[in-house]
Amino acid sequence: MRRAARKDGNQAEIVKGLRAAGASVEVLNVKGGADLLIGYKNLNYLAEVKDPSKPKADQCLTPDQVKWHAEWKGQVAIVYTVADALKVIGVSS
Repeated sequence: MRRAARKDGNQAEIVKGLRAAGASVEVLNVKGGADLLIGYKNLNYLAEVKDPSKPKADQCLTPDQVKWHAEWKGQVAIVYTVADALKVIGVSS
């Protein structure tokens, strides 16, 4: 049985910041996939959240994530902060 994916400590802050900017945000639970589905100005974005307060080794993509990101045919970004996430959707912080 698969364990539930661990959330990065900064995920709630990033979701809150995106929503404050007017985006809709859905937290995903896709094995190896992105963490957030973001809707903004009729466009969709995928984001993988990484926590910059963790050691560098823990900020890397897992093997499942590397595979998923390599095979994904659409946009996906890795974000560490609210500012990173806002930049993905074209909002300057």
